[in-house]
Amino acid sequence: MADLIKKTLLTGIGLALKTWDEVEDLAKEIIERGKMSEKEGGKLLDDLQKRYEEAQSKLEERVDKMVKAVLKKADVVTSDELKALKKEVRELKKMISTENDVRKTS
Repeated sequence: MADLIKKTLLTGIGLALKTWDEVEDLAKEIIERGKMSEKEGGKLLDDLQKRYEEAQSKLEERVDKMVKAVLKKADVVTSDELKALKKEVRELKKMISTENDVRKTS
């Protein structure tokens, strides 16, 4: 019975959208209702926590990719791109300054 309950819980796609407290409360309720041993309950909580953290991580990655895609489509400059442009402008200014100094001394 514990395996069936565990599999049912772990296959839910909404797991990543719940807070850890909600997941933990739900697991405790299932443990109490299913009359699991403390050891089985602890293992269930450990499994749930691992799956929860994995689901949260995957959700964050997806959101990050989606935000980047939206910014790219909207043609918004990222901070990294802006930093690279600033660096390039500084380097070009140095080159121009150096060329001007060479011409003045010639």
